[in-house]
Amino acid sequence: MKTEGRNAVLELLKSGKPVEKIVMEKGAQGSLGRIFAEARKAGVRVQFADTKALDRMSSTGHHQGVIAFAAEYEYCDLEDIIEAKGANGGFVILCDGIEDVHNLGSIIRVAECAGADGVVIPSVKSASVTEAVIRISAGAANHVKVAKVPSINAAVDKLKNSGYWLYALEADGQSIYSADLSGNIGLVIGGEDSGVKRLTREKCDGVLSLPLLGKVNSLNASVALGIAAYEVVRCRLKI
Repeated sequence: MKTEGRNAVLELLKSGKPVEKIVMEKGAQGSLGRIFAEARKAGVRVQFADTKALDRMSSTGHHQGVIAFAAEYEYCDLEDIIEAKGANGGFVILCDGIEDVHNLGSIIRVAECAGADGVVIPSVKSASVTEAVIRISAGAANHVKVAKVPSINAAVDKLKNSGYWLYALEADGQSIYSADLSGNIGLVIGGEDSGVKRLTREKCDGVLSLPLLGKVNSLNASVALGIAAYEVVRCRLKI
């Protein structure tokens, strides 16, 4: 799998995952120079090429002068995410039909920054962790556990049986600012068009919403998840 873009490649190197080689634009300076130094320190082979050659190699069209070649992305099991919970409790983000790679990449980036233990995606009717998702996540996908499961509903049941409180993010729920989001928490964000599916919503312990005070009646899925995730952070930090 190719990892493209300066931040994404740098985070891949920092993650310690095996990298076969890095192809870099000639005359590396600035952040490219830092990537070169990190690659040499990690013992990763570095090749140099001109911009046209990198353009031909690129899958995303946004290589920023560097492309890393590594093994295919490895998903984890849901049990791995549950076992990763810390002293403040577990925090899991479940994507119920997020099909846009930009949204999935942004959600994974939010998950990493907010200290979530992992992200759960379904194996069908969902974006997967691709080269584009890794780039959009700014490399966060190399640090966050992602589980691909046959059924989000089964994942909700398993998390509830493991002591988690599951909340769907929808427009018609209880205000998120009145909810206690301490302890083991799972947030379910629905697809761009359909939202959280009816059965999934019914399985959750509650439905939470964000106040919308303008004329537009919805937020982008990754933006809504970002706001909600940091409300979980606020409750944990007791700010």
